[in-house]
Amino acid sequence: MKVILLLLFFSSFIGMQCNKQKEEIPSCVEQKIEEIKREPVWNPAAEVNEYIYQGKHVYLFTSDCCDQFNKLYDGSCTYICAPSGGIVGGDGKCRDFYTTAAPVRLVWKDPR
Repeated sequence: MKVILLLLFFSSFIGMQCNKQKEEIPSCVEQKIEEIKREPVWNPAAEVNEYIYQGKHVYLFTSDCCDQFNKLYDGSCTYICAPSGGIVGGDGKCRDFYTTAAPVRLVWKDPR
């Protein structure tokens, strides 16, 4: 019985640690989200998605309207590229993004 209880305890502890790591968002990404929240509602709704691209966690911010680039940032909010958006479909600096990046999660979508 003690063994079962110990296994349950450690399983739940490990699960909590994994969830905690997955839910962390870089502070600069949170700041960018807060800036968007202070603006009028976007159409389509603002969205931030996390990917793994070239071995790093990156964050794709959708644009607030038509013909604007969707911008990709690293965990320090350094601009990487615009893999999509605009009339030409991005800035051409990371043409392989959608074929090589692995989606991780939706970080935030404006619920307003």
